[in-house]
Amino acid sequence: MAVIPAVVVILGATLFLLSEHILSAIGDFLVVQDKLQPADVIHVIAGPDERTDYAIHLYQRGYAKTIFFTGGWCRFHNFFHGQHGRERALERGVPSKAIAIDDSPVTSTYSEVVRLKEFIDRGGRPLLSIIAVSDPYHMRRARWTYKQVMGDKVELRMAPVPLELSVDYRRWWTDRESRKMVKDEYAKIAYYYARYRFSWGWLKDWLASLDRD
Repeated sequence: MAVIPAVVVILGATLFLLSEHILSAIGDFLVVQDKLQPADVIHVIAGPDERTDYAIHLYQRGYAKTIFFTGGWCRFHNFFHGQHGRERALERGVPSKAIAIDDSPVTSTYSEVVRLKEFIDRGGRPLLSIIAVSDPYHMRRARWTYKQVMGDKVELRMAPVPLELSVDYRRWWTDRESRKMVKDEYAKIAYYYARYRFSWGWLKDWLASLDRD
């Protein structure tokens, strides 16, 4: 009779380990990280200061000669993201000539990458390589967006903020905020495919009205 409880315990432990493995894979899928090489510009997608600080760290290590900040007024943070990024970089010793911003209103990561493309087009000379900085969970959607806007001629390197400086997503299912973060990110990936690739006419217009980062 003691065999049955033992089997139940083993089966339960196996299912628990499998479920943890699957949940971990769900979070890991969102993270894209490339081996970094020097690039023409570091683009900081608007968000928490950890993104700006990591971009400054990369600049100071010689990975690019220009940092580009995007993002207009943010009601949550109560500042213009582009200008705030510039001020934070100046405080940390980045020379003003190495900082470029576009703090016009944006409604999504997609529109921020469009601002980057406009900045590149205005420059008079092509920028052939970009380092993109954002949070780890954001990187897969961001990479897809850069590819859609920039095409394949630009070399793109994804540089997620290190775990010690950002949300530790590795056990995301154990934390309420992290669970919401992962759930929302998958919803946004689905929305981006629908909004920017598989819609037209009235459907495209309606989806555009829902734009949120």
